Amino acid sequence: MEQILLVTAYSYFLGSIPFGLVLTKLFTKTDIRKKGSGNIGATNVIRSGSKILGVITLILDSFKGYLSVIITINIFPEYFYLSCLMVFLGHVFSIWLKFKGGKGVATYLGVLFAFDFILPAIFIISWLVITLISRYVSLGSIISSLIVLLYNFLVYGFNNSLIFFAYVILLIITHRSNLSKLLTGSENKINL
Repeated sequence: MEQILLVTAYSYFLGSIPFGLVLTKLFTKTDIRKKGSGNIGATNVIRSGSKILGVITLILDSFKGYLSVIITINIFPEYFYLSCLMVFLGHVFSIWLKFKGGKGVATYLGVLFAFDFILPAIFIISWLVITLISRYVSLGSIISSLIVLLYNFLVYGFNNSLIFFAYVILLIITHRSNLSKLLTGSENKINL
C-alpha cells in the first residue's frame, strides 16, 4: 500500500508541473492561460508567439512523463501502469492550477518513450503527416494515438493495449472542445 501511494504521489506531482505556464511567466512575463486557447501546453505557447518556448515546453512536458515511468520501471515495476496513468492525470488536473491543466499529448509522448522508441516514432510520424495535411493539431494527436493503439494491439496483442486504450479515451476527453469545433468548422488551424 505504501508503494502504491508513493508511486501515485511522485507520478502525479511530476505530471502536475505546468512548464508552459512557468516558462512564459519567467521569460515573457505573461500568463499563457490568458492567451490563445488558454491552454498551458506547447501548442498554445507556440500560437501565442514563442516557438522556442513552445518547443522547450514540449520537451519538458514529455520529459516529465518519461522520467516518472522510468523511475517506476526501475524501482517499482509492478506499478508501471499506475505511474503511466498518474503522470498524465497530473498534467491534465494540476494541483498548482486548481486541478486544471493541459491536454496531455506531450506527457503521453514521454510515456511512449519509456516503453520503447518504436511507439513514439509511430506517433510522431503519424502526427506530422496528419497535422501537415489537415493543419489541425488536435486531429493529429487523436488519430495518432489510435494508430499507436492499433500497432501495439497488432504486434503485441493485449500486452499494454489497455493503457493505450485508456490514453485514447483520455485524449478524446481532453480534446472534446476541439472535436466540437472540428465538427462545426471553427477549430483553429496551425500555421506551419
